[in-house]
Amino acid sequence: MEQPYFGRRLKELRRARRLSQAALAGEEISTGYLSRLESGARQPTERVVTYLVKKLAVERSAFDVPPSGGSLAQALSLATSSDSDETVERLIIALDQAEDEDLLLRWQALWIISRHWQRRGEHAEEREALEELVRIADELALPELQCRAQSQLARLLRATGEVTRAIDMATHAYQLATQGKLSVSDVGTALQTLVAAEAEAGRLPDARAHVDELVALVENGGSEVMRTEALWSAATVRFRQGDHERAREFLERAMNELDSRVDLTLWVRLRLATASLCLQTEPPLTTLGRAYLQEVEGALALVGTSVMRQELLMLQAYLAFHEGRYEDARAAHDELNCDDMRMTYRDRIRLSILDSQLLLLEGDEERGLGQLRELGEQARQASNIDLAADIWRILAGALETSRQRRSAAEG
Repeated sequence: MEQPYFGRRLKELRRARRLSQAALAGEEISTGYLSRLESGARQPTERVVTYLVKKLAVERSAFDVPPSGGSLAQALSLATSSDSDETVERLIIALDQAEDEDLLLRWQALWIISRHWQRRGEHAEEREALEELVRIADELALPELQCRAQSQLARLLRATGEVTRAIDMATHAYQLATQGKLSVSDVGTALQTLVAAEAEAGRLPDARAHVDELVALVENGGSEVMRTEALWSAATVRFRQGDHERAREFLERAMNELDSRVDLTLWVRLRLATASLCLQTEPPLTTLGRAYLQEVEGALALVGTSVMRQELLMLQAYLAFHEGRYEDARAAHDELNCDDMRMTYRDRIRLSILDSQLLLLEGDEERGLGQLRELGEQARQASNIDLAADIWRILAGALETSRQRRSAAEG
């Protein structure tokens, strides 16, 4: 029952059974204690292990630490030649047990581990791995590794709402790539990360200049996947600038150019992004949005991660809202609103915005308006100016509707 493996295994088993922390904790243990167990901060007692084994309907051996499979080099070889979660788990254990291993070996192991956590939407674990990657890359003083580690950490920071630090990190990665004359792939990845962070912070002129540079760069030497992602970035910036038609053109071009056999996961993500754009357009393009979501549903059975399934459910909730199916929207929202949320900071806020709008429709004006104010202030404090502006706009519309309703009642 060694930590941190016990905690990772506990979380995995709980999520496989679709249990919230509160549901698993029951009346026997506190959710706070369960959370600390899952993070590896507390060692489980015999009583707690007995309770969890019974509640999860597993054998005690389900929590046994698997053999490391030998040295870090051996575990790394197995993990690089297989996509299974089991080999990555063994790599994590081998890395925990390794002493005075070569820094390059540790870097390679952490890179694979960080991508594993990214696919699973485990932001805290991914961040820990990426911070260590940045530290090792700096110690090795290899510009390629420094650029790659910093680009990935900047991407995660933006996704979790730390926009200011994300811009600083992405800017440094971009400088490393250009000054070191690194590959098109390294320069493009750093630029793409910088564009996303600048757009999130509302620095749209900077984002526009950098995304135009990115598109020109990959058209002259990037892979099909890089060209697709660059067009996606260009669409995001155009949309934030209010040019919804041009944004949709960029996304449609990206979708037409990417063969699903090249990268089915990216194929799915593009359609989720396009559906999201359709539903955020004024007025919402619900017919088009529904068509893209229906395309995604079939593909998710093949490549769907928990993150993508949650994104799909959130967009289905927004589709129901815009079509006036408010009970369906509330049901989808409530299914998503759990302690296993793995979506980005922006999508979490959007889900809370939807909750506020539903509260207003349900007659709970005080809570709905109050929540919108809190969300707007939260986004402003996180320097997410673009998102904050959206929230204030929605709040202003809600306040005007409330004023008109009161005036009609008084009249």
